[in-house]
Amino acid sequence: MRIDKYLWCVRYFKTRSIASNAVKKGHVKVNGSAVKPSRDVYPMDKIIVRKNQIDYQLTVLDIPESRVGAKLVDIYRKDTTPKEAFEHNELLQYAKKHYRKKGLGRPTKKDRRDLDDFIDESE
Repeated sequence: MRIDKYLWCVRYFKTRSIASNAVKKGHVKVNGSAVKPSRDVYPMDKIIVRKNQIDYQLTVLDIPESRVGAKLVDIYRKDTTPKEAFEHNELLQYAKKHYRKKGLGRPTKKDRRDLDDFIDESE
């Protein structure tokens, strides 16, 4: 089975065209090397999928006939993604929420206090 079709069948991507584009961009590696969407996958292949700043690591256990339900996905793949990858993504999300882009919206109370302190120091 083609790698793009496999990733779509085991529900890593919502559509097959999204899966194909991800493979073309180099976000998918099979056995450590970047591949084309037409590359066939076989049982025991190691796949690394870069999605949402997380490198998912999969092992192909079996090839499905067609797209499978979410409960049946574990029959066809084994997820070996380390927990540190998810913790790192959680920290990134927290950091993004903490800082806002400059110039967007009204200043917060902290921004206003910082501005007042800056003005007082310059005088």
